[in-house]
Amino acid sequence: MLIEIITLVVILPMMFLGVLLFGTFVIIPCAFIFASWYMRIKERKLQRRTRDGANVAFFHPYCNGGGGGERVLWVAIKALLAKYPDTNIYIYTVETAEPTTILNKVQNQFNVKVEPEQINFIRLSMGKAIEAKTYPYFTLLLQSLGTMVLGMEAFMKFNPDIYIDTMGCAFTYPIYRYLAQCPVGCYTHYPTITSAMMRRVKHRLITYNNSSVIARNPILTWCKLLYYKIFGWLYGVVGRQADVVMVNGSWTEEHINELWDCSLNTHRVYPPCEVNELKKLRSLVKESDPIRILSVAQFRPEKDHPLMLQAMYELRNLLIKNEVLWNKIRLVLVGSCRNAEDEERVRNLKDLAKHLAIDENVQFIVNAPYSTLLNLYQNSTLAIHAMWNEHFGISVVECMAAGLITVAHKSGGPLADIVETSQASRTGFLASEADEYARAILEVIAMSNEEKKRIIEAARASVDRFSEKEFEKSFLRAVEPLMRLD
Repeated sequence: MLIEIITLVVILPMMFLGVLLFGTFVIIPCAFIFASWYMRIKERKLQRRTRDGANVAFFHPYCNGGGGGERVLWVAIKALLAKYPDTNIYIYTVETAEPTTILNKVQNQFNVKVEPEQINFIRLSMGKAIEAKTYPYFTLLLQSLGTMVLGMEAFMKFNPDIYIDTMGCAFTYPIYRYLAQCPVGCYTHYPTITSAMMRRVKHRLITYNNSSVIARNPILTWCKLLYYKIFGWLYGVVGRQADVVMVNGSWTEEHINELWDCSLNTHRVYPPCEVNELKKLRSLVKESDPIRILSVAQFRPEKDHPLMLQAMYELRNLLIKNEVLWNKIRLVLVGSCRNAEDEERVRNLKDLAKHLAIDENVQFIVNAPYSTLLNLYQNSTLAIHAMWNEHFGISVVECMAAGLITVAHKSGGPLADIVETSQASRTGFLASEADEYARAILEVIAMSNEEKKRIIEAARASVDRFSEKEFEKSFLRAVEPLMRLD
């Protein structure tokens, strides 16, 4: 009883007084100093921006990669410069190539022209911090924290007026919102984690990001699922720091809204696809030519090139009594390699083709220039795309625009936004397993010319909504709040 009285009468008042004094002499002054510093920085930025134009920084470490994400970056920059010509563009990158080399590749590969004097490259030296191979375990979390390390290096080297992330590095957003004190925009191609990924772990399915060791052990599965849920919560916290969120399709939009709870700030901006020029292409395929099945995809594990090779194996089994037709079929795999790992992946795919005894019918074309790709569009009959839960599928759209009947994976963007499979308005085919791909390919080969023409015309009519012009309009509309001076 005496202890309780002493606590109430002496100790609690002293604790309250201590908290009051700490708040008065420490917290309030610190808050005042921070507010003053914040206002001074904001005022200086506004004055410089009014005088010299906005400094817009794009965070895209692999801006020389040659994939669909890089096309989004460069078309976005071109659109921004066209509408806001006094804008100063900066790109945070780990690339070491000369600016003219990078921009020449952009023009050759994407048919997008940007003048060297319009772009400032901020070279970053801590690229290993964001490489997946740096983190054999807890890759999602550690790689995301690695983007914070790279983001801090970028911030220390250059503090922009506007920050736009075009690589999906959400853990960098708090740095620029609170330290750089600038509005944050992002273009998200693919959520870092999704509920579908969690379901695959929960159901103990073996995939490229869920090893057999974990999938076969219920305790390890439970631990990984818990890890995914914690990471998903963190991903939502940092993602909500973006002022403007752009997503590349309805599939990505659904997952981002689920994880980030930011539907009011989210804009669906379909990526720019080279549809106008591709729709002008005319097929050069002759009756005597090989039946080419074209795949356009970077040589990355998630693109699932092995599934395409397995589909060819199943197709051979279906044509076991028709060797003449089988000998006419060629699978042409076109894609870029980012590094030595991708090159090793190509060698492994070639070995798999030999193991399946289909190597005579498979061709690999690595880092092809745009002119070669155009030629392949005109000399191919079909296209194939095998990535599970492809966030959008630029190559699917472009193959359809080029007049190729396309078989894509029955998931993600191709299912949600691109391919229509109803008989009356079919624009392509969807499949999940190797045998489904094989049967779809065989169905296309067996079609009459009239049926093929009807599908090609419907597909070409459907892709205008994915044009570069539509992307530019949607992108500029979405980033307009970031460009305001208020």
